[in-house]
Amino acid sequence: MSQLLDAAASAGLFVGRVWNPKVSGPSIVTIRDGQLIDITSRDAPTLSALLERDDPAAFVRAAKGEAIGTLEDVSKNSSGKPDASKPYLLAPADLQAIKACGVTFAQSMIERVIEEKAAGNPDRAASIRDRVGALIGGSLANIKAGSPEAAKVKQALIEEGMWSQYLEVGIGPDAEVFTKSPVLSSVGWGADVGLHPISTWNNPEPEIVLAVNSRGEIKGATLGNDVNLRDVEGRSALLLGKAKDNNASCSIGPFIRLFDQSFTLDDVRKAELDLKVTGEDGFVLHGKSSMSKISRDPADLVKQTCGAHHQYPDGFMLFLGTLFAPTQDRDAKNQGFTHKVGDIVEISSAGLGTLANTVRLSTECPPWTFGISALMGNLAKRGLL
Repeated sequence: MSQLLDAAASAGLFVGRVWNPKVSGPSIVTIRDGQLIDITSRDAPTLSALLERDDPAAFVRAAKGEAIGTLEDVSKNSSGKPDASKPYLLAPADLQAIKACGVTFAQSMIERVIEEKAAGNPDRAASIRDRVGALIGGSLANIKAGSPEAAKVKQALIEEGMWSQYLEVGIGPDAEVFTKSPVLSSVGWGADVGLHPISTWNNPEPEIVLAVNSRGEIKGATLGNDVNLRDVEGRSALLLGKAKDNNASCSIGPFIRLFDQSFTLDDVRKAELDLKVTGEDGFVLHGKSSMSKISRDPADLVKQTCGAHHQYPDGFMLFLGTLFAPTQDRDAKNQGFTHKVGDIVEISSAGLGTLANTVRLSTECPPWTFGISALMGNLAKRGLL
């Protein structure tokens, strides 16, 4: 798998989580001179608590701690089945809710319409893609969601019989915001990511993930893979939960880059994401997602997620959606892309590093066993509460 952090990340201030066998639980870490430094304390026993501070970056810079291993050694032990007697990486999220925004890019919006019209059947997707693309492809590229121009396009599509619930959340006034997975269920760098075994048409979704505290303040960003089952969601939008939330179906990492003078929300707005899928069969897929083409500003997505209408007392992680929607044939002509067990998925963005995972069936990934009660019990035993 690729290295975690690139040269552009060298100036960054990062925080994350590592399983620490010395305490039989998670430690909050930062990176100093290639070492992972355990900065867990009563002042910040969780990442959620750390992000609640007025200036998390200043707190982390001043925090004292001890090294629990080099980044290189810990990452080597994080792929596949880690040696539980040694530290390994976890997702950089603990008590935060895991939220996600969908259909935030025109290109992926069109693919959602195609899934709906094809009723989850990839055999029908190619012909529908041609028709839908010819009708609405170019007209959506520069439209601002919720604008008068978007309302005009909506009316035209209704008259053509092509309006869709996905276009409603894509260019209408209200964003799609859903719960991707339960608290503490996300997996981190190197872990297996899971596909529900009923799915035969699925794909990775490379995304920027914002780290937001209970006050709605965006404190940093990381990368995420919003693993998606296209055939399941395509059958019915009411199956979104089944398509999105399965064992190991949410990957976040490798670390949260805290906002400071070297990295801000404006850098997120300009971010370019690269995706590479490498199969055991020799298949290689490359994809890109450009945040400059998002139809809703990240700050607006945060406001639509929380406020007087909805609170998150432990903060939340927010997936921002993706431009990427794979159409490249993998096996049969016009069948498009779908995962195979053993695929290695690498999502990269300059300054944030690389999130890498291996695709397995959800039934074959390690079961999720360490939840909120286990975390609270562990922190209490360590005298951190």
